[in-house]
Formats: sequence, C-alpha cells, structure tokens
Amino acid sequence: MAKTHDTWTVLSHGALEKLTENLWRVQGRIDRPPIERVMAIARLDDGRLVVHNPIALDDASMKEIDAWGKVAFIVVPNAFHRMDAKPFAARYPNAKVICPRGAKKKVEERVQVSGDYASFPTDSRVRMEHLDGVADSEGVMLVESNDGVSLVMNDILFNMPHTTGFSGFVLKSVLQSSGGPRVSRIGKWFLVKDKAALKACFARLASTPRLRRILVAHHETIDASPGETLERVAAGL
Repeated sequence: MAKTHDTWTVLSHGALEKLTENLWRVQGRIDRPPIERVMAIARLDDGRLVVHNPIALDDASMKEIDAWGKVAFIVVPNAFHRMDAKPFAARYPNAKVICPRGAKKKVEERVQVSGDYASFPTDSRVRMEHLDGVADSEGVMLVESNDGVSLVMNDILFNMPHTTGFSGFVLKSVLQSSGGPRVSRIGKWFLVKDKAALKACFARLASTPRLRRILVAHHETIDASPGETLERVAAGL
C-alpha cells in the first residue's frame, strides 16, 4: 500500500481533462510503486462537485476545480486509496467523505467517514452503487452526460499498458495487472469474494444504455467499445 499523506503533498500529475460538461479527469503518478492513478470529478445537478479518488494537485489546478463548483463529496473508493484522503478532507472541511460500506473501517483510520455509497443523495446525473461480489469493498460511480454514460470504477478493473524494467515484469507476470482491461491478480486475491456475482454485475453494467466510457483508478480510460470490453473481462473471471 502506498504511503498516505498527512499534509497537502503534490506529486507529478497531468492537466485536468474535461471529458464532458459534468465529468473531469486527471492522472497523476506514484513513484513507489511506479504507477499512474486517476481522480475523477463529477458535477451534480446543483453544481456541487463529487471528487472520486482524491489526488492533491497544484494550486492552478485546484483553483480551476474550485471555480467549477463547490466540493461537496469526497469519495475514497476502497481501503487502499487513502493517500490524499486526509489532506483533501482538511482542505474541504464541509465536504462529506463517503466510501464503500466494506472499506469504512480502514478508511476511518485516516479520515472521518460520513456514510457509504447508499447514503449518496439522489441526483439525475450522478449516482453511486456498491458492486456485487466484492463484499461491498468497492463500487461504481455512474455519470450521465450529453455524450453518454461514464462508469467510474476502481481497482476491480485495470487498464494498464505493459511497462519495462523489473517493475514492468512484476506488473505483467506476477501481478497480472498490465496488458489491457482485466481484473488483476491482486483484485482476484483481495477484492473478489463471489465470482459469479461479480460476473453478473459486470454484465449488467456492460448493458448500460448509452455507455460511452469506463474510467479506472490506474492508467487508461476504456473508451473503445466499453460494453463489449466489460463483457469480455467478465467472461474471463
């Protein structure tokens, strides 16, 4: 598990990507292990923001986010993605921190949790769901936009290219995390509790009307045939 931060600590990251009128994305780097992580920001009907998998960004990027809307919810998407949860909550003390039901105990070691995904308010364009088959340890954020629906997922679905060096070998051959969309070996070890239930959940999400893209917690967005891709991943579980 990567080191967690007590104060606002900016690591290397890219520019904010404005995917749709109500969904932004930014990708940052963790050096140990060398891996890319992704933060998504969704805008609710009333203009408030939901930050999924918080990443501390530079001042210019944070000012751009604050100009877009008020951060109202900070989503810590599992027990392992707590790196910037505490400083984010300190920066936005009026925001509610939510996490999957099964991750609450570990997340609360770093930050006070207001509720789980079931407590997320009703909104016509953004909703949160727990995933089946993972003991409520992860979930999905669904964002309805003008161009279609985006699924924002976490460690249960990887889309990481192969890399070089020893770390690349470990990610490819030992952890089976790289090489395109997949449930990694780590996901199978630590997240999947009921394979049949997860397969059915993936199949249901794959049939989401107007499915446009799938954002994952590490590396690349799945925006080419996302439904078919999720069905293929489900079949390989």
